[in-house]
Amino acid sequence: MLYHLFDYLSQYDLPGARLMGYISFRAAAALILSILIATIIGRRIIDRLQLMQVGEIVRNLGIEGQMSKTGTPTMGGVIIIIAVLVPCLLVGNLTNTYMLLMIVSTLMLGALGFLDDYKKIKKHNKDGLKGKYKIVGQVVVGLIVGLTMYLSPDIVVNENVEQPATDGEIEVLYKPTAEKQPITTIPFVKSNNLNYAWFTQWAGEHAETAGWILFILVTIFVVAAVSNGANLTDGLDGLATGSSAIIGVALAVMCYLGGNIVYSSYLNIMYIPGSGELVVYAAAFIGALVGFLWYNAYPAQVFMGDTGSLTIGGIIGVFAILIRKELLIPVLCGIFLVENLSVIMQTGYFKYTKKKYGEGRRIFKMTPLHHHFQKQGNAGIVAKWQHPINPIPESKIVVRFWIVGIFLAIITFITLKIR
Repeated sequence: MLYHLFDYLSQYDLPGARLMGYISFRAAAALILSILIATIIGRRIIDRLQLMQVGEIVRNLGIEGQMSKTGTPTMGGVIIIIAVLVPCLLVGNLTNTYMLLMIVSTLMLGALGFLDDYKKIKKHNKDGLKGKYKIVGQVVVGLIVGLTMYLSPDIVVNENVEQPATDGEIEVLYKPTAEKQPITTIPFVKSNNLNYAWFTQWAGEHAETAGWILFILVTIFVVAAVSNGANLTDGLDGLATGSSAIIGVALAVMCYLGGNIVYSSYLNIMYIPGSGELVVYAAAFIGALVGFLWYNAYPAQVFMGDTGSLTIGGIIGVFAILIRKELLIPVLCGIFLVENLSVIMQTGYFKYTKKKYGEGRRIFKMTPLHHHFQKQGNAGIVAKWQHPINPIPESKIVVRFWIVGIFLAIITFITLKIR
């Protein structure tokens, strides 16, 4: 809103009005606004949740200090959502298709998580929305994002092309016109680009359309996988919040590089016209998480609930897809991936051994993985190799996961230059 107001006032040479034309200025404004909003309204929302007796329902997992969290206000993800959307509405370009897609995705994922939390509180147990309904909601979001990218004339890319220069060096050029292609960034290859239509050459003249269908299916999978990964990671105070903030910073930098033709050329990556506006959204997202961490850090005064975890995971997935970096997610979101895999491995191995030996056996002491380090004892295959077997304090586990997240973000950037 302010962006469009100042854009109008700039016609009359109002001093300072042109500042809103700079993405860097608006990103800084969004960051500051989101932190202030999250910290200021956060306290009021927490107090309101306490008055409404919207408290966390905790199962006894046999973990030290776990039951003391019972009654801690939940659904704090509302704080994050408000702190993201308000700055975007104020300083964002609301005619930009990328920004509109992120706002719509945030609202839809927030509504999905809110409904899940509401059902938990209403039933006074941990059984919220059925898993299949969550998946349906995530599929709808992925479908909307994928179809919009396919149909919107505003979402195009300028593919980078290498050409030998006269001095023997390689010169990076861009195709003269922006094209609509189901293309993405892939690490460790020379051109760094992957066109999904390459997998659908069998479709003949319809290969491009089939490639877009494949792209949409990948979009749906990424949104659901990252959203559920963040949901599983949200089990310790500040773990999902801090990890997501680190990922958000990495995505913001990659978005800025891909939306600027000078930096894109230097890194030899595709240039995505108009995507630079997402830096403003990313700044608001980072600020909202930092502001929420003020209350969510150990010992947490509020939990984000599924309202927050499903939303921030979905946001990360959609954002990565829009800047064509979804294939870097297994590295960048390695924390979410490992948390997901630990649950899949544990469940699968338990069922397999129960069927084969009549008694279920475990790989980890407990899943998701962060609980493995909290649990006392040496049950599980991995625990037998672990020394010592004593539980690690919650705050130390969280900080160590953050350190791993920073390391993974650095590795992700390195992949852009390793060919």
